[in-house]
Amino acid sequence: MDLLRHIGRGDAVTLVPVSKMLTTQQAADILNVSRPFLVALLEKGEIEHSLVGRHRRIQADHLFAYKKARDAKRSQALSDLAELDAEIL
Repeated sequence: MDLLRHIGRGDAVTLVPVSKMLTTQQAADILNVSRPFLVALLEKGEIEHSLVGRHRRIQADHLFAYKKARDAKRSQALSDLAELDAEIL
């Protein structure tokens, strides 16, 4: 249903198989962050990745798991802020 909503709004949609290995640039584009920021996340161990030669590769399902956790954390923070705002008013 989410996919159809995005298509209905005219948003660009990309389908990625969960088993696909992504480059750092592809992963950064999916997360809507810069490639250097993504590389920093990889180096901190926040997203599981592997090395192919000198190149980092991220499995799509690991990236989507990180994105889901990040989005849930953001949503909770926003809810907490809304509750604080309601208490002040």
